[in-house]
Amino acid sequence: MPPRSFAAVDLGASSGRVMIARVGDDELTLREAHRFRNRPVRAAGTLHWDVLGLYGEVLEGLRAAEGVTSIGVDSWAVDYGLLDRTGRLLGNPVHYRDGRTDGVMDKLIAEVGAQTLYDVGGLQFLPFNTVYQLLSAPVPEAARTLLMIPDLLAYWLTGEVGAEQTNASTTGLYDVRTGDWAYAFIERLGLPAGIFPPLRRPGDVIGTLRPDVAAETGLPESLPVTAVGSHDTASAVLAVPAEHDRFGYVSCGTWSLAGVELDAPVLTEESRVAGFTNEVGVGGTIRYLRNVMGLWLLQESLRTWRAEESLPELLAAAADAPPFAALVDPGDQAFIPPGDMPARIAAYCARTGQRPPEGRAEIVRCILESLALGHRAAIRDAARLSGRSVEVVHVVGGGARNTLLCQLTADACGLPVVAGPVEATAIGNALAQARAHGLTADPRGLVRRTQELTVYRPSGDDAAWDRAAGRIGLS
Repeated sequence: MPPRSFAAVDLGASSGRVMIARVGDDELTLREAHRFRNRPVRAAGTLHWDVLGLYGEVLEGLRAAEGVTSIGVDSWAVDYGLLDRTGRLLGNPVHYRDGRTDGVMDKLIAEVGAQTLYDVGGLQFLPFNTVYQLLSAPVPEAARTLLMIPDLLAYWLTGEVGAEQTNASTTGLYDVRTGDWAYAFIERLGLPAGIFPPLRRPGDVIGTLRPDVAAETGLPESLPVTAVGSHDTASAVLAVPAEHDRFGYVSCGTWSLAGVELDAPVLTEESRVAGFTNEVGVGGTIRYLRNVMGLWLLQESLRTWRAEESLPELLAAAADAPPFAALVDPGDQAFIPPGDMPARIAAYCARTGQRPPEGRAEIVRCILESLALGHRAAIRDAARLSGRSVEVVHVVGGGARNTLLCQLTADACGLPVVAGPVEATAIGNALAQARAHGLTADPRGLVRRTQELTVYRPSGDDAAWDRAAGRIGLS
């Protein structure tokens, strides 16, 4: 078939983009149509997403999408909007880093038991999961439909409601065994089961553009919106250029999602205690992974310093800084909210009997070594708990361009790291659309043949990394 173009709407926690991908048998190219900031807004003490602003930016990007075959939408997980009976949004969606869920997870665990929760959703216990958000306050009586963020944007584009499976699996209210909403559990929790819409899978056609959207963007009303791996990590993992199934992956951005790809969930007690999540991937796979705090620690440090433009110089200085001078557990709950991350790192070090890092280069070195240790622990634990051997680690997403982090990850894991593609989520989004339209049966092979990849060989001292891991409980 001749190559076709696809519009990939990709919303990350700190920025969004509309990318135009051209896909053929031996062609996969990306063109950036529009890139924009994603800035949460705090109003009356609550942290919200500016979802209408994001939608406006998406429309701006689609105005440059002439000639595309379809549109796909992905975003971060767990957050949602509620619609009333007329289809109107009931308030701006709340940001998962808002404090409204404080204490809710612990209360629910005490009421129903940790293993019960894990048996249903198979999710890592994170205080911002959708189930805890819904239980943090009564669901408004006017609510008739719950839509995850990418499903909400797809609704505004097409007028069709539904819940794409990969993102639904991040809610804690999706039964990872049956592949459907966990209705009995939803009712047990006192939540209105009727607000959860029908599920759809990547590759399903959601609908065609509403007349007002077509008029505003200049695109035809007949243009379909195709379901993709609407959880951005699901799309990113589809773009992992693996040659076999013996691989680990780190989808590295604001969060690092590190694990392996499986055919079935792992719901053992040991898996639960180890903090692993079982999320649905494109094609019905299971993304068996652990959430590691990711480059959020670095992003917030740069924001505190107002030094976003100085990152290359800081990374060069960090490469020369003393190794293992200070380390933090990147999963510590103190690092979740926005704020002065360097001060929190210093407080963690003081609390654990370490000398806090001195200067920005040492702080960056501390962050990246700690993240590498988080990646190491997640990959090794995923392999041990699932029985899947790992011979190579793929780093995809924005972290793939951080050469120091990639080398440290290779050193920590004692395995080669293949870095790239950087725009893995947008690529995976487009590949899911292309496959639905009959263009590629081997998306990962196409990524290998067409994208720039960099290999990092391990060169570290395994014993030194073992000692460093032991210092922060990640051995």
